[in-house]
Amino acid sequence: MIPSFAILAVLGALLFFLLIWLFPINLWLSARFANVRISLIQLVFMRFRKVPPSVIVKAMVTAYKAGLNVNRDALEAHYLAGGNVLAVIKALVSADKANIDLDFKSGTAIDLAGRDVFEAVQLSVNPKVIESPPVTAVAKDGIQLIAKARVTVRANIKQLVGGAGETTILARVGEGIVTSIGSAVSHKEVLENPDTISKLVLAKGLDSGTAFEILSIDIADVDIGKNIGAELQIDQANADKNIAQAKAEERRAMAVANEQEMIAKAQEARAKVIEAEAEVPKAIAEAFRSGNLGLMDFYRLENIQSDTTMRKSISGEDDQGTE
Repeated sequence: MIPSFAILAVLGALLFFLLIWLFPINLWLSARFANVRISLIQLVFMRFRKVPPSVIVKAMVTAYKAGLNVNRDALEAHYLAGGNVLAVIKALVSADKANIDLDFKSGTAIDLAGRDVFEAVQLSVNPKVIESPPVTAVAKDGIQLIAKARVTVRANIKQLVGGAGETTILARVGEGIVTSIGSAVSHKEVLENPDTISKLVLAKGLDSGTAFEILSIDIADVDIGKNIGAELQIDQANADKNIAQAKAEERRAMAVANEQEMIAKAQEARAKVIEAEAEVPKAIAEAFRSGNLGLMDFYRLENIQSDTTMRKSISGEDDQGTE
């Protein structure tokens, strides 16, 4: 059987640790020594609100030592909203030392928006270089150029909430490069003075509505690509050739059709001539019977036909000989 004093000792130890957990005296003493005014009862109430007192006390001590005035209720509200209290305080201290205008409300809004507020402050102090992917554009002389740019940006604290990110910056820079190269009369002008591209692009105000401020745009490399103008001319020439061939084939087909039609008409006329010639003997016979044609007249007609046939024969031989 367990002695009663042992049970009392265990219960006393449990009660002691419960009181130590419920009444974080060490945190209260740390706050008092740092001249941070916070009562022990408030720390106890934080336990019931499921807010870790150590986080709030550490944030308040850090802010006080940095000369910042923060509200305990605002810190608790930010924690309950799912924010990173210590990151916000760290960012506020860093912004204050760098003379960057950042208040507690803006810092918590940036943190709740899913952005790293401390990294944003650091990016405001130390600008970042973003390299763009290769951008392809064609000058007015038809030569393709491939350019790469380095964009130096720093965070715009006021635009971090709701501002566009790096992807938008790169897209706008690429569009500006394409416009600048496309407006160049010759690709040689771009190769000789690549800084003209950066000046034109920088003057467009591409950082409007973004979470960054563009400090500079430097053209890192410009390469020559294809001769797009020549390729287009070749394609156009091939298209014109195909069109001309199609039209020539159409004219040839029409000529063949016309020839076939003329042959058909000639054959039809020939048939009519043969049919008419077949009626001649009948007419002669009828003339004999009616007495309109005499024997001497018939001989004269035969002689004329013989002469005509002979002349046609001679004329045909001459034509063949000439051919």
